Amino acid sequence: MRYQQIKDRSESDFKRLTGVRADVFRQMLPTLFSPTNRGRPAKLSCSDQLLMTLMYWREYRTQYHIGQAYAVSESTVCRTIQRVENRLIQCRQFRLPSKRELLESQTNIQGVIVDVTEQPIERPKKTASTLQRQEKKHTQQAQLIINQHSLQIIATAFSSGSKHDFQLFKDSQTAISEQISCLADSGYQGLSNLPAKSWRPKKKSKHRPLSRQEKATNQHLARGRIHIEHVIEKLKVFAILCQRYRNRRRRFSLCFNLIAAIYNLELKLKS
Repeated sequence: MRYQQIKDRSESDFKRLTGVRADVFRQMLPTLFSPTNRGRPAKLSCSDQLLMTLMYWREYRTQYHIGQAYAVSESTVCRTIQRVENRLIQCRQFRLPSKRELLESQTNIQGVIVDVTEQPIERPKKTASTLQRQEKKHTQQAQLIINQHSLQIIATAFSSGSKHDFQLFKDSQTAISEQISCLADSGYQGLSNLPAKSWRPKKKSKHRPLSRQEKATNQHLARGRIHIEHVIEKLKVFAILCQRYRNRRRRFSLCFNLIAAIYNLELKLKS
């Protein structure tokens, strides 16, 4: 499938097919143009290269099958996807905001929501080194911090799935101003010890059930935290973020941040 075949489709069909809106696609396209044409000319145009990368994120088919659809080799698909991702991440438009906004006194951020999403990965190969270490890392997780009101993604952090949510938050070294309230789930029990104003649901114990007021408070907090679940749902429209991850793990954070920045751009264009 080529870009010329789908460029005249409706807005809803274009987004359903590629995962992004047509106006966002057109804003992404100029970042791929190179001022110098060195080496062999590419088999695919810049629009087709971008479309192929989006289709790879959207469907997460193997690069062999993607290459068959575009009549190129598997190695060409791999090089093209990496080139497109590197070009996009170098553009400031497709980067996440700085974490320093959470510490600025003049910031417009009044509240943030923190949550973690988990994704399965390929199991480690049974080599002598992995058997000796007894590695059991079959998932990886990504932490998101979003603006409670605008729903913009502010910061992310990544780790293996065995790390606790609050430990991931501490390792990310994300500092939040005392003026900003922070909503989190019960996995962030130590968050109250940090300077930020944190709100977490109360947990019942074996000998102490929750009171009616505490249950009402938990429901109120759940209605506030549900927004970050909706944001995660929109990111996972791209199958590369929800299916079993097969690529190198060091490229996962780059891909996740790119998709998060595209989500922020769509959010900005809607407003």
